[in-house]
Amino acid sequence: MKTLTPSVYPAGTVRALLKTDQVTEATRQALTERLKTPPHQPTFFSADEFALLTAICDRLIPQDGRSERIDTVSSIDQRLAGNKTNGWRYDSMPADGEAYKRGLQGIQESAQAMFGQYFEALSETQRDLVLKGVQSAEAPGPIWQTMPANRFFEELLAEATESYYSHPLAQEEIGYVGMADVPAWQRIGLNQLEHREPREIANPD
Repeated sequence: MKTLTPSVYPAGTVRALLKTDQVTEATRQALTERLKTPPHQPTFFSADEFALLTAICDRLIPQDGRSERIDTVSSIDQRLAGNKTNGWRYDSMPADGEAYKRGLQGIQESAQAMFGQYFEALSETQRDLVLKGVQSAEAPGPIWQTMPANRFFEELLAEATESYYSHPLAQEEIGYVGMADVPAWQRIGLNQLEHREPREIANPD
């Protein structure tokens, strides 16, 4: 089976566009703020819960090769502290805030049941096994008798991914410049790119 290699795009593309008139002022302000946001002090989660969620998200979206880490957790804390939702939830799930609190407790229970340690003390391989158990609804622990583990995993992964790719540095990784929409989009055919869209760098391999 052929292994797919990730696409590589030039660094700095989104940051350069933010300095142009191809981005609305509101979008520029929002993305610039994400680039300079200082360390976040949790307001919804306790310090221990925030650290646990950070450790979990670091396995869901590993950032080993990155010189500047993207914070995927603070926006979740801020949303829940503001009691904001996307307007729906599975009928098998509690409200978002309660789901996160219980889900984090459930992951700790699973880590303890499977390896006798807290999640943060586990190796990367062990952490992944715990999360795979949650994803497949096979993780042990009493919390998962009251809330479907796989639904919690689905919701957490989706929000962590949304948080990651809302950051300009993550958008640069995938060549995304959809926020630069002031000039409109004229080149909409297959494989057609606007001049402001980055071109993929040829893989040296």
